[in-house]
Amino acid sequence: NKEADHKAYCDTELATNKQTREDKSAEVEKLAAETEGLTAQVAELANEITELSDSIAEVQGSRAEATKNRASEKESNLKTIADAKQAQVAVQKAISVLRSFYGAQEEGVGASLLQSQKKGAAKGREPYTGMVGGSKGVLGMLDVVLSDFARLETETSSAEDAATRAHEQFMNESSEDLEVKDTTVKHKQGKKQQTEQRLRSTKKELDLTQEELDAAMSFYDKLKVDCIDTNLSYEERVKMREEEIQS
Repeated sequence: NKEADHKAYCDTELATNKQTREDKSAEVEKLAAETEGLTAQVAELANEITELSDSIAEVQGSRAEATKNRASEKESNLKTIADAKQAQVAVQKAISVLRSFYGAQEEGVGASLLQSQKKGAAKGREPYTGMVGGSKGVLGMLDVVLSDFARLETETSSAEDAATRAHEQFMNESSEDLEVKDTTVKHKQGKKQQTEQRLRSTKKELDLTQEELDAAMSFYDKLKVDCIDTNLSYEERVKMREEEIQS
């Protein structure tokens, strides 16, 4: 009869609807959690990419600054070395001239020394020896100056070589660092794009599942009217159902 058929219908639909609501609720909860997790991953990857990009810019800036400073330092060192070499040549020439000059004086003094000694002895005076005695002091001073310029050339050349090696090492190491960071950025960008794609897909699936859950909940509300409210007779429930359909 109609009452029995209606009961069978209600039992079947209520059981099916309950299972659907439970399944869809679980799916919505699972997809919502996945959406939240993927959203956090995208944000974290974006932050890591930004930090790496900032680090790359900083390294590039350091390389540019180091190159500029190295060029300036090299120019200064090469000028110092050139000046020191030029100064050594000038001092060596001065020493050569003075040695020739004092050498000639020594020969003149030697030739007239006996005669001067004789005259001086006769008059009771020391013989005049010219500027020969002061030659050692002047030449000694110039030797010190020559040595200072030679040391300046050597030390500056060594400093230039060391600075060149340090700069090359820094440029090589920073270049490797940039390559690693650049590769890491590309990897994270690719991962971010994949995660964003998964996020869009998961959100779409979540929206569809939520719609299915909403439909199941709506159908359950109708089933409650048709099947659970026992205060209404079968005819009254049928009438209410027909009115719902017409509306």
